[in-house]
Amino acid sequence: MAEEKLKKEETLVMRLKLIGQSCKLFYSEDPVKITRARGQYLFDENGKRYLDCISNVHHVGHCHPAITKAASAQMDLLNTNTRFLHDNIVLYANRLAATLPEKLGVFYFVNSGSEANDLALRLAQQYTQHEDVIVLDHAYHGHLKSLIDISPYKFRKLAGQKEWVHVAPLPDTYRGMYREDHPAPGKAYADTVKDLIEEVHKKDRKISAFFAESLPSVGGQIVLPEGYFSKVAEYVHSAGGVFVADEVQTGFGRTGSCFWGFQLQGEGFCPDIVTMGKPMGNGHPLACVATTVGIAEAFTANQVEYFNTFGGNPVSCAVGLAVLDVIEEEDLRGNATRVGTRLMDLLRKLQAKHEIIGDVRGIGLFVGLELVTDREERTPAPKTAAWVVKRLKEDDRICVSTDGPWENVLKFKPPMCFSVENAELVVRCIDCILTEIKTSGLKLENEDM
Repeated sequence: MAEEKLKKEETLVMRLKLIGQSCKLFYSEDPVKITRARGQYLFDENGKRYLDCISNVHHVGHCHPAITKAASAQMDLLNTNTRFLHDNIVLYANRLAATLPEKLGVFYFVNSGSEANDLALRLAQQYTQHEDVIVLDHAYHGHLKSLIDISPYKFRKLAGQKEWVHVAPLPDTYRGMYREDHPAPGKAYADTVKDLIEEVHKKDRKISAFFAESLPSVGGQIVLPEGYFSKVAEYVHSAGGVFVADEVQTGFGRTGSCFWGFQLQGEGFCPDIVTMGKPMGNGHPLACVATTVGIAEAFTANQVEYFNTFGGNPVSCAVGLAVLDVIEEEDLRGNATRVGTRLMDLLRKLQAKHEIIGDVRGIGLFVGLELVTDREERTPAPKTAAWVVKRLKEDDRICVSTDGPWENVLKFKPPMCFSVENAELVVRCIDCILTEIKTSGLKLENEDM
């Protein structure tokens, strides 16, 4: 049967009818129908090219030939239940182990970041025999019910906070309680976790885990202050808990200087559990939990077998191995450093020109541009951010989105093959849009959009 071709309008009508309406589209008022992609570019049904600044899942680039070749070759040979013995899963685990601290040497393969974080929660609670979890404000760890429960970004819109979940302040040195002028913000924010642990103990409850993204993304592209994780780990370990680093957004070299986001906190810091997902399969469903022998043994001791039918299957691991090869062979970490540095430099020059830019932050190809109506008050400018996103798509065919508690942070997490020329183009286009807003006297924050 020949592939059926639908016009954009027909596709949209069918999606509205058949797909749950909580599954939102990018640019819902006028969505882009993408029919193919390559590298950092997307192409619509008319062949128009869009620059992709947001597909961090397609880590080494859309439809990278080395990845599709590896997947196709293995699919043609074998793909089967992971309970059969096969080389790929152990070869891949061994390659991952080489990127991590030595103590993180046991792996559980799953299909998504949500599944990885759910398993990490189980591991922590089984190992400690405690239930309570500390999370950061505005955190998002996945869409499973267990993860909605530990994601303030979600549970505040739903059933609310469970008694076993405790929320620590987000270490945001731009608009948080301890800011860039504080002499030791890392220690100060860590002490809020210590205070929270003491409050938990007063209720005769015990901590199982501190659960945090290594660089909070939904919270607004936050780079955590130096020393924060090490001090938090000290307090959490003293309380009998474990430290879980969620690397689903930031692992596999996105920061450039480090392979894992948690490594930005210094060589002396090592989590007890690391979760990973999105980038590791370059769009293929592949995720993983890495942990210690002690935690894995405690999980085994409950005498309940753990298996995952598809997690770590031969095709997934072939893809994962190919991704690691491309990161190394194409020096994508070095590219993230070079391009990210150039992007940040240009955005900071733009900040000096446009009062509406309150903050520029990030590292590597994890960058946030925060828009505010008042620099002194740091008042969020979400409508202006939405307008910039809309104009970039319509005028320049550049795909960017917003994040942060007020949706006023333009976020940049492009495929790692993003170039200096791409970065320069994006900044020029943002400059034109902000200049037009300023010269035309548009008051977007006072208008309904």
